[in-house]
Amino acid sequence: MADAGLFPEAARAAVRDSAARLRLIRTPTIGPVTYRQLLARFGSAEAALDAVPLLARRGGGRPPALADPRAVASEIARVADLGARHLFIDDADYPPLLAQLENAPAALIARGDLAFTRRPCVAIVGARNASAAACRFARELAVHLGEGGATVVSGLARGVDTAAHVGALGTGTVGVIACGIDVVFPPENAALQEQVAAQGLLLAEQPPGTEPRARHFPFRNRIIAGLSSGTVVVEAAPKSGSLITARLAGEAGREVMAVPGSPLDPRAQGCNLLIREGATLVQNADDILQQIGPIDPRMVRTPVNGYEGQPLLDASDGVRRDVERLLGPVAVDELIRQSGHAPAVVSMVLLELELGGRLEKHAGGRVSLIG
Repeated sequence: MADAGLFPEAARAAVRDSAARLRLIRTPTIGPVTYRQLLARFGSAEAALDAVPLLARRGGGRPPALADPRAVASEIARVADLGARHLFIDDADYPPLLAQLENAPAALIARGDLAFTRRPCVAIVGARNASAAACRFARELAVHLGEGGATVVSGLARGVDTAAHVGALGTGTVGVIACGIDVVFPPENAALQEQVAAQGLLLAEQPPGTEPRARHFPFRNRIIAGLSSGTVVVEAAPKSGSLITARLAGEAGREVMAVPGSPLDPRAQGCNLLIREGATLVQNADDILQQIGPIDPRMVRTPVNGYEGQPLLDASDGVRRDVERLLGPVAVDELIRQSGHAPAVVSMVLLELELGGRLEKHAGGRVSLIG
């Protein structure tokens, strides 16, 4: 508030910039990677908003319907009323490990103390219908990890998640939810969610008022994995969200750990499978702390005041034809090699096609042309 009084124009510019960023982020066809490309190319969210319709037409499609500025203004007011704040990916206090993900959320909504993300973070995840023994183990594990200086991260779900948060309340915990910051799921965790926000940190990617949907949980899981140096699975079925979190952690280059269980218990099969596939077997907090080790601050880089990498370069009609002719499905690196054009130019063509609704993305980083 002091800044607003001393530097009113700068404060107004900051408000406009935040609103413009949210308009980009809340536009359904603009994901985290596209958002970062637009900011890198145009330097500001306001300039990117002005450019999106032209880029979409260059890509041969109709301009996307940008988010309603009135809805964005309402979201900003609602977040402030909740005692929360928007946290953009190039803010200095954006969680540093999460910022390393290629698809890191362009914005988070945070309630609580962001300092907990600057400590070594360990995710503890597991079955919602976990056994009493698994819940007790997760709770005690969280207590000992906190005593060892780690922040415990989990998803505020039933079972193992709940036990992990309860165990870490006194030392530091981060809850990541798949709904709006003002929505509680499951309902019985209302008091716990409030405690996490008051004593630790509560994070949401979805706008306030958003009810949890099945498609939201994998996005939530990538945040849990991305925040953490390592992920521990305490109890999980072979096909479960916990294994998705473990897979995402592995893909991000983080430690994947699992607690072994009886082969007669279906809830232990996921953990035993992870161990068979190379996850580290852990039995106590010391095993986990030894595995993740201390974080060297020099190894953690957070984009601040802009985006790293070269801005995208405008492409000629000839380059667009070359790129469209080669779209396969094909990996982007291979597309660049075969086209013979600069990566920044090819990336610009792909951005135009995506904004025009003519680019389809496939597993393994491959892309193809629609229509």
